[in-house]
Amino acid sequence: MPNASLSPLHHAWRLLPAGPRRALIRTVTTLTAPKPDRPPPRAGPGLALLGEFSRPSGLGMGVRLVRAALDGMGVPTVALDTDARGGVLPPAGMPLLLHVNPPSLPLALLQQDRALIRGRRVIGMWNWELPVVPAAWRSGLRFVHEVWVTSQFTARAMAALLPADGRIPLRVVSYPLAVAPPEPAALGRAAFGLPEDALVVLVSFNLASSFVRKNPLAAIAAFRAAFGDRPDRILVLKVGHPGHFPDDFALLREAVAGAANIRLETREMPQAEAHALTATADIVLSLHRSEGFGLVPAEAMLLGRPVVATGWSGNMDFMDADSAALVPFILVPARDPRGVLEAPGAVWAEPDIAAAASALRHLADDPDARRSLGARGQAHARASLGAESLAAAMAGLAA
Repeated sequence: MPNASLSPLHHAWRLLPAGPRRALIRTVTTLTAPKPDRPPPRAGPGLALLGEFSRPSGLGMGVRLVRAALDGMGVPTVALDTDARGGVLPPAGMPLLLHVNPPSLPLALLQQDRALIRGRRVIGMWNWELPVVPAAWRSGLRFVHEVWVTSQFTARAMAALLPADGRIPLRVVSYPLAVAPPEPAALGRAAFGLPEDALVVLVSFNLASSFVRKNPLAAIAAFRAAFGDRPDRILVLKVGHPGHFPDDFALLREAVAGAANIRLETREMPQAEAHALTATADIVLSLHRSEGFGLVPAEAMLLGRPVVATGWSGNMDFMDADSAALVPFILVPARDPRGVLEAPGAVWAEPDIAAAASALRHLADDPDARRSLGARGQAHARASLGAESLAAAMAGLAA
């Protein structure tokens, strides 16, 4: 029965399928949102950043990391939260980094002062997890003078979207995690109810980041194939936002039903506590189907944890066969039940569960191998995730 509190127009709007609703919102906001000046204005000093500063999301973590690195480099910054309204405009001429993907970008700009993008260089820092970018993202180019992406994987996908004449530069700017590495709280396993004498495998993901892409069911299958019901082998599934996606969380609960050595950790934790949980793990597992970057395995490597991960997509910018246990895969058509991570012809990885189980068993049975892989991974991540690409991009703005 229709909700009597809704107007007829609102009720008709809600009857539209989600896809057409999103398309209509994107069209209207793209037409009405403010556009930057052309040609690109000269870039002044510093950088203003618009993003999800107050959200515990991957995009929020990313924009906070970029700002922390800039602060460490002595670059003046101004933080603009997409969830805030108004506020003081950045200094005249200061470039503006929009850490907002194209589908949300026009609405985010409409919620800011329309003068925000006047007289300044505008950069889009965009994240995408498939080798093909949706054609609808091309509308985002109206709002930027150049594009930054966080991995070579995403750059290859994004290049097909950009004008062939190079008038919109594309730069790879990795998240500079090594500049501000994860700092765990002083918590041990007891704080998380984990025994000291068990081998702990950690899988950490946010349900808002796509259940099928993060692929936790494959991680559960690999763990069970490796260890069965052994009580001295424990799998911890750190799950973000379970209440927002009850159907996905129900699938998880069903997959671990009856397994006494698999635990669901759903508490919202401060970042330092989440890093402490990672630091207590013996192995961090990521059988993702695709990553635009891969924050969880990157943080784990910087913490010296051995990582078992699908050997494909954005994480390959900071790991190789010597620094992580790479799981082989086949490429299959990308199918997202939520209809977000899809594009014509897009594929993603289907990791080899048997190979992942073998890697888990090897590391579990050989403490020296775990320590050695963790140390090599940490060194490789430190070398790969510095601020060099960010510094080069900032220099490019000033050129």
